[in-house]
Amino acid sequence: MVELGTAEYTYEVAEGWGKLPDGWSFKEAAAVGVDSKDNVYVFNRGEHPVIIFDREGNFLSSWGEGVFPRAHGVTMGPDDTIFLTDDGDHTMRHCTLDGKVLMTLGISGKPAPFMSGDPFNRCTHLAIDPSNGDFFISDGYGNARVHKYSPDGKLLLSWGESGTGPGQFNIAHNIATDKDGWVYVADRENQRMQVFDRNGKFETQWINMAKPCGLFIDQSSELVYVGELGVAIGPNSQAYGLGPRVSIMDTKGNTLARLGDGPEGINPGQFTAPHGVCVDSHGDIYVGEVAWTHSRRYANPPDEIRSLQKLVRKD
Repeated sequence: MVELGTAEYTYEVAEGWGKLPDGWSFKEAAAVGVDSKDNVYVFNRGEHPVIIFDREGNFLSSWGEGVFPRAHGVTMGPDDTIFLTDDGDHTMRHCTLDGKVLMTLGISGKPAPFMSGDPFNRCTHLAIDPSNGDFFISDGYGNARVHKYSPDGKLLLSWGESGTGPGQFNIAHNIATDKDGWVYVADRENQRMQVFDRNGKFETQWINMAKPCGLFIDQSSELVYVGELGVAIGPNSQAYGLGPRVSIMDTKGNTLARLGDGPEGINPGQFTAPHGVCVDSHGDIYVGEVAWTHSRRYANPPDEIRSLQKLVRKD
């Protein structure tokens, strides 16, 4: 078995986790979420957008076929519902766990004008305020904004603009909240995490990052899990310490562990393009990777590459 991490943050790679039906395949697992029963929801960019497994990796069901052009973000609601952000469709859909749509924000296939600040132009992810159910949507590719909504979908406020300063974004790629309602934004191309209060006031930033993409905050343990694409290119592509990796941090920005922080690869314990991350009630980590977009789409002909890994926490 391959192990990653050190001390209390040591994980065993569950090789081959996630058994698909015969003839099925992932194109790439853009995001992952876990419900109250530790069932795992994979938001996939292939033919079957939402694929559900039990904790052991057995296939349970799928839904969403023909609905989601480009899967991007998954957030699980506290009432066992699921929020799905589709940057290709410029929408966020709030659904039941069996796929019934409860709310849609954004107009399918109709983006807001580029960098207008209006929702949405390639929205990326969603986070929920634990105190009142308000939610925040990062609008990150064609905008540089965070939008705050009431639980019933009323737009309350927006903040952010394109740039490199505090409160500015260069691809607001992911968003999460902690138990006190602080809002964390993975500012991917600025290679930092920005932290705001629930009204968009800048608090601080963490800069020791390598293109943060995936983001999950365990509100019980107050641990922050960050999937980082990595910054090694060209001559230093085989260097260590530049990602791709999964980092475990506290809510003050202190790094507790780095997992898989070596050259990219497809061997167990290596990463190619960590894009979505979540953690179950046992502390096990699920990592979705946009590995096909990152590398295999350039192959001739394009072929499949592993895009989902489970890391089992060791006691």
